[in-house]
Amino acid sequence: MRRFMLSALATLLLSVSAGAQPVVVELFTSQGCSSCPPADALLGELARRPDVIALAYHVDYWDDQGWKDRFSMPEATQRQKGYIRRLSRAGAFTPQIVVSGDTSLVGSNRQAVEQAIAGDRDALAMRLSKVGSNLQIQFTEAWRESMDVYLVSYLAEATHKIAAGENARRTLKHYNVVRSFKRLGTWNGKPQRMSASITELPQDATGVAVILQRKNQGAIAGAARLALR
Repeated sequence: MRRFMLSALATLLLSVSAGAQPVVVELFTSQGCSSCPPADALLGELARRPDVIALAYHVDYWDDQGWKDRFSMPEATQRQKGYIRRLSRAGAFTPQIVVSGDTSLVGSNRQAVEQAIAGDRDALAMRLSKVGSNLQIQFTEAWRESMDVYLVSYLAEATHKIAAGENARRTLKHYNVVRSFKRLGTWNGKPQRMSASITELPQDATGVAVILQRKNQGAIAGAARLALR
């Protein structure tokens, strides 16, 4: 009886551990978009949750609408286009939230976002650590397929006064603003280690996230984050 209880407890702990892996929520937004601030605020709430890795990608296609976004980057637009192609959307829009790489939603739709976060999905574990000037990534599990590994650096909070465009005369607050996005390589599905130089990241980055994603920008199967300061 005691052996059975211990076995059941171990199974429960493994289940809790797997389910405790954070869900990646990616917001595509812009300082030039008047409908984006509510989505930015929602992302800020999600960023405080331990079960969510919230990332704000500022796209650059709003930059010719009267205001150039201080944080816009072409990599953000390219990542959004990848989701548009795979998730069969008619075209890019802001604010767009993609949950776990497989569910596209209007970024200010709190109820739909919360429902998507609560859904079942793979949750592969990894460990991040800072060793000197390097980020060490350790994949601790074996898996049935290889996956792309992405390194994302982000700025935890920023406040910016907008002088022109749709949000003119407003002061906007942003959360977990993506400052760089890079594919590190391929995880081969076996216990493995990777490393990346922290000194090559933007100086204003305060944290990093590592994302395991299926090929062709498919569903996200695992993620971890680490504060840099």
